[in-house]
Amino acid sequence: MPWQIDPRLFRSEPMRRCGFPKCKAACCLYGVWVDVAERERILSHAGQVAAFLPPEFSDPESWFDVTLESDSNTPTGEVIHTTVLGDGSHYGGSSCIFLRQDSKCVLQVAGEAISGDPWSLKPFYCILHPLDLDDDGRITLDETTLLVEETASCLVSSAKRIPLLETFEPELRYFLGNEEYDRIKASLKKEKPGFSPA
Repeated sequence: MPWQIDPRLFRSEPMRRCGFPKCKAACCLYGVWVDVAERERILSHAGQVAAFLPPEFSDPESWFDVTLESDSNTPTGEVIHTTVLGDGSHYGGSSCIFLRQDSKCVLQVAGEAISGDPWSLKPFYCILHPLDLDDDGRITLDETTLLVEETASCLVSSAKRIPLLETFEPELRYFLGNEEYDRIKASLKKEKPGFSPA
């Protein structure tokens, strides 16, 4: 679907990415909501995905919850949750079933092995994080102070202000497409050199 971005992402702010693997994939604490079409795509590669999981978690029937929920932001409008495991070695004591001990995502590792694209099996909400959707369905970012002050956040403080459009360039190129991303970036450079805050 065509995505739009909230004007908040046109600002520059004193934050940067955490620098994986320093965060140890803290964002995988509670698993993720997966569109049912994404679940089917993952299950269609079950053998290849299972090869990257410990034997005790290799059964595809154990990968997802059984309850469907409505979600107007996903293609089918229905999502299902990945299984969350008790994990004393992970931040917060739990983790998504697809999180490996080396803090890498099984779906990302499998996707890269299958197609060369690490995001080919990755759920929408995983790619989006730590970005979010606002009330109008536009891609946005929660308030900076909450993100950079949170323990094991995907974002940390920066000594200089960095354009959010650049901080999240890989994700925004993925959702918007290269042409639209480049158009927005060129427009901002023309209007606001350096992407200075509004």
